[in-house]
Amino acid sequence: MSKKLEQFFATCPRGLEALLGEELRELGAQAIAPTYGGVAFSGEYELCYRANLHSRLASRVLLRVGGGEYRDEEDIYHGALSFDWPTMFSVDKTIVVKMTAQKAPLKSLEFTTLRIKDAICDRFREATGERPNVDIREPDVRIHVFLTATECTLYLDTSGQSLFKRGLRKQAGAAPLNENLAAGMVKLSGWQPGTPFFDPMCGSATILMEAAQVALNIAPGSHRDFGFEKLTRFDPKVWLPIKQAAIDAQLPATLQPIFGRDMFGDSLRDAQVNLEAAGLAGVIQLKQGNVIEVPAPADHGVIVTNPPYGIRIGEQSELAEFYPQLGNWLKQKCTGWNAYILSADMNLPKLIRLNATKRTPLFNGALECRLFEYKIVAGSARK
Repeated sequence: MSKKLEQFFATCPRGLEALLGEELRELGAQAIAPTYGGVAFSGEYELCYRANLHSRLASRVLLRVGGGEYRDEEDIYHGALSFDWPTMFSVDKTIVVKMTAQKAPLKSLEFTTLRIKDAICDRFREATGERPNVDIREPDVRIHVFLTATECTLYLDTSGQSLFKRGLRKQAGAAPLNENLAAGMVKLSGWQPGTPFFDPMCGSATILMEAAQVALNIAPGSHRDFGFEKLTRFDPKVWLPIKQAAIDAQLPATLQPIFGRDMFGDSLRDAQVNLEAAGLAGVIQLKQGNVIEVPAPADHGVIVTNPPYGIRIGEQSELAEFYPQLGNWLKQKCTGWNAYILSADMNLPKLIRLNATKRTPLFNGALECRLFEYKIVAGSARK
């Protein structure tokens, strides 16, 4: 007898929805439907174990509990009260309720969130005589609510902390990328393990570490815990073999053609701390150097980098000088390489004075960016 298919929704940085859909399909997901900010999909319950463990792109994997139409806060309260929460997690687990809304006609989303929390606690009180406590910082169970103008949908979070928190990075730079956005940039570059990979402004090594995990077939969730472990349906007999199979599939931590440079010693020290904590110190080759002076580490390969794009006043003039130099460096020292450069400033990349062959929209949090692709061949067209 086939098992029941559950309905899931995986969130991700905007711009990566199609890639996440492909990733989930490879993990066995069905009925994949990318949408704004994530992907709806279905599968047997155990799929949430694999998706949390293996997804490089998802931020959270949410299990749909149910939903329906509403007119006001009381409809939402009674809808939430109708779910059998005590069968989903025990009363000794702490909870938090998070809400996202689009065009909801309600006066106060904060009040509505409280009413959903009340419904969950009231249902527990009816069933057990007790109610779960709320912990807004480190809850055992996260309940996510999504409102449209007429529909309310409730989800249980099977991830816990956001999935980009791999449990590897110990030091972060001044403006670090989330790991799943960095993984998306690596995926969009088309890079394959064995090909030289280079981040000439590597900061705390977030992009490099994502590439190294791909090269060594390291499951991104293999060093952390998950929210599904706190739910009643958690089955260690199913989960532990899935996790062990992922660990067994990892490759030895040998030196790879993955190179990082940064001109700032503090950033490189942070990067080294991160690599050592992640067991990747002997995998990635780090050196200090100014991007516009260092030679490319091989005669071909893929560059993926997140250079400064100047949020503070006074930085623009410095960057207006830097970006033409970056373009000269690409042209003169990186022939044979494909470069992928992230920027939230649509004008600065024009100063590189090379024709971008792609401009992929991505979001770094709320910041709209583009990932610019430059194919550097001998005689590359200059603007």
